[in-house]
Amino acid sequence: MKRLRFFFFSVLASASLMTAQESGQWQQHVDYTMNVDMDVKTYQYTGTQKLVYTNNSPDELGRVFYHLYYNAFQPGSEMDIRLQNIKDPDNRMMEGGKSRISTLSESEMGYLHAETLTQDGQPVSFKEEGTILVVDLAKPIPSGGKTTLEMTFKGQVPLQIRRAGRNSSEGVALSMSQWYPKLSEYDFEGWHPNPYIAREFHGVWGDFDVKITLDKEYTVGGTGYLQNPQEIGHGYETPGSKVKTKGKTLTWHFKAPNVHDFMWAADPEYIHDILEMEDGPTLHFYYKNNPEIIENWKKLQPKTAEAMAFFSKNIGKYPYEQYSVVQGGDGGMEYAMSTLVTGGRELGSLVGVMVHEMAHSWFQHVLATNESEHEWMDEGFTTFISSLCMNEIMQQEKQNPFEGSYRGYYALVNSGLEKPQSTHADRYTTNFAYGISAYSKGSIFLSQLGYIIGQDKLMETIKKYYDDFKFKHPVPNDIKRTAEKVSGMELNWYLTDWTQTTNTIDYGIKSVEADGEKTKVSLERIGEMPMPLDILVVGEDGSQETFYIPLRMMFGEKDNPYPDLKRTVLDDWPWAYPSYEFTLDMPLENVKAIVIDPSQLMADVDGENNVYQAEE
Repeated sequence: MKRLRFFFFSVLASASLMTAQESGQWQQHVDYTMNVDMDVKTYQYTGTQKLVYTNNSPDELGRVFYHLYYNAFQPGSEMDIRLQNIKDPDNRMMEGGKSRISTLSESEMGYLHAETLTQDGQPVSFKEEGTILVVDLAKPIPSGGKTTLEMTFKGQVPLQIRRAGRNSSEGVALSMSQWYPKLSEYDFEGWHPNPYIAREFHGVWGDFDVKITLDKEYTVGGTGYLQNPQEIGHGYETPGSKVKTKGKTLTWHFKAPNVHDFMWAADPEYIHDILEMEDGPTLHFYYKNNPEIIENWKKLQPKTAEAMAFFSKNIGKYPYEQYSVVQGGDGGMEYAMSTLVTGGRELGSLVGVMVHEMAHSWFQHVLATNESEHEWMDEGFTTFISSLCMNEIMQQEKQNPFEGSYRGYYALVNSGLEKPQSTHADRYTTNFAYGISAYSKGSIFLSQLGYIIGQDKLMETIKKYYDDFKFKHPVPNDIKRTAEKVSGMELNWYLTDWTQTTNTIDYGIKSVEADGEKTKVSLERIGEMPMPLDILVVGEDGSQETFYIPLRMMFGEKDNPYPDLKRTVLDDWPWAYPSYEFTLDMPLENVKAIVIDPSQLMADVDGENNVYQAEE
C-alpha cells in the first residue's frame, strides 16, 4: 500500500509556546568558596574548598559523598573498563581500536584527590573509591541543620578525552569541567553517588565563590560573574579603560548564584567578544584566534541572541544575567550559565550545537532532573525545543521539525536493542540505544503529547512545568501531572507505556467496504500501546474532513487540531478492544483516501497500514 504524506502540522514556534515532588518539596543547599592555583606547564592544580551544607531534608545525615570526576581518566578506571566492554564505544574515546584512557601515561592521566578534610574544624574519616569520596562525618547533620566542610585538594587535568581535559584537538589549553570535589545530591530517593563512566550528572544548587590563579596570558571564561574586571582585563574591563597587571599570574574572581555546577576554560589565544542583549543577559564568546573559524564565530553571536530570546519566550525567562559560549571540550556540553562547544564547524552545525546546549540551561540547569535516572527528560525535552528553535532562527521551514527524532526512534525499535526509558543511564548495553532513547524518544514524548492534548495545550504545559518546577529537580510524574492540569485529561497511561515499557504503537486500517450508500471503515490496534486517533478522509472531489476517536482512558478530548476542516468526534475506543468500526456518510466510490494521523506526530511503528488509497 503506497504511503501518502499529509502534513497539517503548523510550526509550533509561531503559536504561543508553551509526584512525589510537587508542593512542599525540599531541596538541599550547598555553598562553595574555592581558591585554585593552576600550573599551566604541568597541568596540575591545588585548591582549598570551604563548603557550607544545609540539610533541608527530614533526615539526619551521618555521611556525605563527593564526586571526584577526574579519577575516571586513569587506566583501569570504571570508565576505562566500561569503554573496553561496551559494544559500540564512543569514537572520541578510542584510538587504534583501544581505549584512549587505557594508554594514558602518569603525566597524561587525570586525578582529583582530597588531601585534608574537616567538619566544623574536626577531622573526619574519608575514603576514595574510584570517582567517589566517602566521608564519615564527625557529627551527624540534623534535619534543618548546617555544617561546614573544609578541604584541601590536588588535581591533574587529563588529556582531552571526554568533556574535560587539556590540549583538545582544536588546540584549546584547558576545558575545566567536573574539575572540583563536588558534593553528591541527596534527595527524596537518598544519595546519588554514581560512579562516572562519561554519562550523566545530578547536582545540588548553591552559590559559588571561586578564585582561579594562573598564567596572566590566559583568558578565562565560563560560569559566573567576574568580580574584578579592572584587575583582569582580557576584554572584561570597562571599554576604553586600560588595565595594568603585575607579576606572571592573575587571580580571577567569579561568583555564580544558585547553580549546581561550575565550569571554566582558559587559553592564551582566546578572542573574547561580548554582546549585550536589549532584553536579556549579557552574552560572552570565547574562541581561538584561528582565521578559519573567526567568521563563523562572529555570525554565531546574533544567532545566540535569537536563541536566547526564543527560549525565554517559549519556556520561561532565563534567570541569570550572563551566558557564555566557549570553544573547548570534545563536542557540545552544557554547564551552568555556559557551554563548551567545538569550534571548527560549518555555521549551521555551530549554531545547532549552541542552540541545543543553550536549551539545556532551562531543562538541566534550572529544572535539573536527575539525568542518570531520567535522562530523557533533559536530553529529550532539549531536543524538542531546540528543533523548534532551529526551525525558526535558521529559517528551515520544516513541516515537521521533529522528523529526525521519529526516524531515530523507528530505527531503535527495529534494532531490537530498546530498553525502557526508566533504565538508569549507566545500564544501557549500547550507546546507540541510550542515545536514541534519551534524545529521540525523549523528544517524541513531548511532540506526541502535543498530538494527544493539542499543540497549544502542550506549549502551555511546558511553560507551566518550568514555572512550577524550576530549581526543584522534577521527576516524570511532574510533567505528567502538569499536562493533566492543563488539558483536563488523565495521562498516566501515556507516561507508563511510553517511558516504563517498550510497548509500541501500531494502528492499521483493516478494511474499507461499501455499506449501501455509505462506507464502513474497520480499524485494528496491533501494538500494545493505546492512543487516540485523528483520521483524515479525502473525497474524490478533493473534499477533506477529519474524524476523532478519543481513547476512553483519557477521559477527555482535545480541541480540533484542524479548525478549517469539519471534524466528527466518534465514540471512545476502549483499549482492551482490538478493533473498531465507524461509518462514513458517503459511498465507497467517493472515497479517495483515508489516513490515520495526518500530522505523523503519533509514533506508529508501521505507517504503511495507516493509509487506504482507492485504486485508480
